[in-house]
Amino acid sequence: MARSRSVVIAGAGIGGLTAALALAGRGFRVVVIDKAERLEETGAGIQLSPNATRILIELGLRDRLAPHVVAPEALRILRSRDGGEIVRAPLGAASELRYGAPHWVIHRGDLQAALVGALEATPDAELRLGIEIEDFAVHAHGVTVEGRRRGGSHDEHGIALIAADGLWSTMRRRLGRDRAPSFARRTAWRAVVPADRVAERLRAPATHLWLGPDAHLVHYPVKAGRTINIVAIVSDDWQQAGWSAAGAADELRRRFSGWDRAAQDLLAIPDRWLKWALYDRPAASRWGRGPVTLLGDAAHPMLPFLAQGAAMAIEDAIVLAGCLAPSSGPPDAALRQYEGLRRGRTARVQRQARQNGIVYHLGGPAAAVRNLALAALGGGGLLGRYDWLYDWRAR
Repeated sequence: MARSRSVVIAGAGIGGLTAALALAGRGFRVVVIDKAERLEETGAGIQLSPNATRILIELGLRDRLAPHVVAPEALRILRSRDGGEIVRAPLGAASELRYGAPHWVIHRGDLQAALVGALEATPDAELRLGIEIEDFAVHAHGVTVEGRRRGGSHDEHGIALIAADGLWSTMRRRLGRDRAPSFARRTAWRAVVPADRVAERLRAPATHLWLGPDAHLVHYPVKAGRTINIVAIVSDDWQQAGWSAAGAADELRRRFSGWDRAAQDLLAIPDRWLKWALYDRPAASRWGRGPVTLLGDAAHPMLPFLAQGAAMAIEDAIVLAGCLAPSSGPPDAALRQYEGLRRGRTARVQRQARQNGIVYHLGGPAAAVRNLALAALGGGGLLGRYDWLYDWRAR
């Protein structure tokens, strides 16, 4: 029989771990299950806008994160052909004053490690690795999660199951939400390099966004400024699933051969690139059923053109915990409430990210018009366009 306050979370990514901390802080017993034998420092850097950092700080993570984050002073948008600055939006102290929370950049592995450390220090919260969840069964006492580990099967019982198992979610398919992600005809290439190998003006504490035809480039410091995270996104037909395919450096450099010399020099530094294909999926009208729901990319995958994938999962986590905590009966109604609160906002963010993906990759006269519009808007105006996003707070 499920314990009356036990919740099972499938997936030990950013969303699943944040949900575990939020739920444990509200008196639930939480078990997080992941198929990985160990959590490794994989992935690229993450931009954490104030809507996300506000939640992480409220969960008591500031001191754990502080040694690893960088608070960029500005977002600099640059032209690909000559490196000229189109517009500079103030971040740093100006952003924190405006939104009441900082804007941080961090390596995904450092964020995940901080969340795991906090979870391990939390009573009544467990992280169980090396278990691949295969199915679930709903019954009168809640839900039983059926998994397999080395040496045999493993079952876990709870009043609810939160599927935070990513874009290719097994639990989503088990719920009958079987619409497959669609390839977005773009690939993202990532690398992390020592900061002292990067030109001084490009290793400043800022987020740099270069816009060019059919491609864009983002770089910013991580690991307290010791390294520079680089992400290049290009139009492409390559569509292998996964996060860790090797990318040929010569191929990427050819894609950026017409860009400003500073950008080309930056892209010449990494000895090793990893690439992944970008996938998308329209917003679903229904996420869950009974005591089961979806969270993060399992519910609403985000293209990276608004830097909100992690932030939306973090927001999901705090809203989910807030809906479940007051409920003394079966969790079904609380989970439907959570889904109703999140569906419209996450769909809006998805739409804006798709739109940005089109705008970022314009070329020719359309790019010139875009650049003029951004310059006329100015840094304050550009930041103000995202007040609806960054100034969000859980109810």
